[in-house]
Amino acid sequence: MKRASLNWNQVDLIIEHALEEDIGARDLTTELLFPRDSKCDAIIQAKGEGIIAGLPIAKRVFRKLKKDIAWVENKRDGESISKGDILVNIHGSKKAILTGERVALNFIQRLSGIATLTSKFVKAVEGLPVKITDTRKTVPGLRILDKYAVRIGGGHNHRLGLFDGVLIKDNHLKLIGGITEAVKAIKKRPGFRFQIEVETSRLEEVREALAAGVDIIMLDNMPLKLMRRSADMIKGRALTEASGGITLRNVRRVAGTGVNIISIGSLTHSPEALDIALYLV
Repeated sequence: MKRASLNWNQVDLIIEHALEEDIGARDLTTELLFPRDSKCDAIIQAKGEGIIAGLPIAKRVFRKLKKDIAWVENKRDGESISKGDILVNIHGSKKAILTGERVALNFIQRLSGIATLTSKFVKAVEGLPVKITDTRKTVPGLRILDKYAVRIGGGHNHRLGLFDGVLIKDNHLKLIGGITEAVKAIKKRPGFRFQIEVETSRLEEVREALAAGVDIIMLDNMPLKLMRRSADMIKGRALTEASGGITLRNVRRVAGTGVNIISIGSLTHSPEALDIALYLV
């Protein structure tokens, strides 16, 4: 089971925004139906199978609405779940449970979908010396949660944002004139301390990146034969990253070319939400 940490101050801001978005001034239906608050019991139950992620976030959703909500987890983030599993038992304010239900489930369903998809890619390359990583193709405002779910699923994070890594892409190269010029411009910056990664799509660009002394060479949308030739040419002089068009059907063949990293945008830009529901008992 994969363990992963979170910055809870940032998570709280995301939760508060989500609750404000959904509730606004008030939960009109719940307030009209239940003018006086009382307590009830509820369960969160799996309606499909996969890897669970997001339970601590859901707990925080309910406790922001009512601090004394009782929350007993039968599963923990990173564990496999099957249809019918009761993931959490809840006891507390019926208003808080009804009001927080949708926001809490939205977090769990999306993050579990990401963790489940990631775990499938990780399993597909099992036994090969390669890492599965995400990209910056995340839902705006939810990046730390999306990337948390990737870690829960057994994957690794690429850059968190533009601030924590240098990746020279094709549009950078078009504007500055080429790989050699770009790398020289960055390396001459005083105090520069980051690894440099450059995107390539042709063998000539791979040769130029090696000559420029970059740390990571991205092989972007390359056919398998060209990817293998590139990895053989690099031979440990830089890390290699395959990117573009990676699916569950071809990921093991991509890993077999000898690359070190496989980055997959679909982990976070198009996961299928895991079916999970809340039921009152």
